[in-house]
Formats: sequence, structure tokens, C-alpha cells
Amino acid sequence: MARTSRPSASAGESVAAAAHPSAEQSQGETVAPRTRTSALDRAVQILDALQQANRPATAYEVARIVGAPLSTVYSIINDMVEKSLLARRVDGTIWLGSRLYGYGLTYASSLDYLAVAHEEMQRLSAEVEETVQVCGLEDGMMVVQQMAEGPGHFRVTSRVGSRVPLNWTASGRLLVGHLPDAERVAFFAQHAQSSPTGRAETRPEVLAQIAREALEARLSIQIGESDASVACLAAPVLDNSGACVFTISIVMPEAKAALGTERFAQAVQSVAARIEARLGWRHREQEPAA
Repeated sequence: MARTSRPSASAGESVAAAAHPSAEQSQGETVAPRTRTSALDRAVQILDALQQANRPATAYEVARIVGAPLSTVYSIINDMVEKSLLARRVDGTIWLGSRLYGYGLTYASSLDYLAVAHEEMQRLSAEVEETVQVCGLEDGMMVVQQMAEGPGHFRVTSRVGSRVPLNWTASGRLLVGHLPDAERVAFFAQHAQSSPTGRAETRPEVLAQIAREALEARLSIQIGESDASVACLAAPVLDNSGACVFTISIVMPEAKAALGTERFAQAVQSVAARIEARLGWRHREQEPAA
């Protein structure tokens, strides 16, 4: 959960001054243009400086690049670190924060992927006659973003908006499979939970290895780990950097999966590859092997 912090006095005063003109100004008096740089302007300058440098930098370096007093830059950086807009590394340097990554994904997703994923999800559900879900990552949990019900009587408990621990699900493992080894271990150490069936793996090192292998195979399968009698086959949708942005998965009765999963695995992998191609995400160089 993100910490809620009180903005510094300088930041608050600057924003307030910009948002609420004085009574004299509202009555039409001519006021000389403000020369003071607002806290918001400084925050944008800091982000621009880091993007331009394309590497972590010290507060001193940032202050020199933006031409601002070091004390001002320190204050704004501290506020931005508290809000996860920036991240402070072990060596004290500053880099872009995790919240920016979330904003970027949200912006990118609004362009095309939800519409494309929805269309392909519906097509896959009709093809295999099973429930199909599109899932993403949110606050250390897998969240169901879209869902197409299968035509049969089998129903799954997870619905659109449902949040499930990543270690319970085939999709969850894929969503962090692209992270570096240490980050995957730390992620599962923080977020892994025991499942109602008691069959979900909870050891961080084991989960980290499973996640990496699943991403490399472009397929993750779980049977009965989160819900008894439920199986899931998921394939990752990777962006141009190789990060798993979301997954598409087939949810079916465990008994049906026990009869064979090859046809379903091929179908879900092919759809994931097609989504990537339609979005212009070309990291996957070839169709998954049959």
C-alpha cells in the first residue's frame, strides 16, 4: 500500500499559490508574471533530467542539471520518493519510481491493448468453449481485468476485479517472470500466501524459479492450487522489452485438464502471440513450438 505523506511546506505553498489567485487578481488587477518556479515545475524538471541522463543520479547532479538550489531539490526529491515517483537506491542515487511504471502501463494500455485483448479473449473462448480471462498485476496481486464465460455449466469463482495472490495462479507467476532473480525472490517472499487447498507453492526461491521457467516456456499451468477441481493454462503477453504486461488464460475443470492440455496450451499461446503482433510488440520472434 502506498504511503500517504504530507507535502512539504514549499511544495504545498507553491501549488496553492498557483491554484488560488488572490482576491485582487480575481478583480482584474494587472499582476506581473511570476518568476518563481513552482514545486510541480521542479518535479517535472527532475524527471526530465533523469530521463535525459538515462541513469540514476545524485541529488547534487540533478540540482546542477536543473539549475535549482540543492536544498530545494532535496526537499522535492524526498517528497517524490515518499510517493514512489522516484526511488532512492542503496548508493544514494535517485532513479525513476515504480509509480511512474504503473502510469506508463496504464497510458499504453489505454491506446489499444484492452480492445485487442477483449476481442481475442472472446474469440478464444468461442474456440475452446471454456472461460477465458485477461489478468494483470496490481499491488502484489493478480487482478482479473476481463473475462469471457464459457458456454457450459462450469463457473469460476474469480470475476472481473477479483484479486488473487500471485503464487496461487498460472497467470500470477508469469506476471513477474521477467523480473531479475533477486527481485522475483523478494517479491514472492513479500506476497506469497497459503491457498485454501494447501497445494499452492509458497517458498520464494522455488516460486522465483517456476516463474522464470514459465515465462521462458511462454506457458504456465496450475491445477487445483487455488480452487479444488479448477485448472488454468496461461500465456504471457510481452512488450518490446520482454516484460509481461498481462496474461491471457483458459480456466477449465480439473477433470478435463487431466485428459490432456496440449490443444488448450497451443490455443492460448497462439492467441498471446497474435495479441503481441497486433499491438506491435515484437519481442516474441516466432510462434511458440507446438
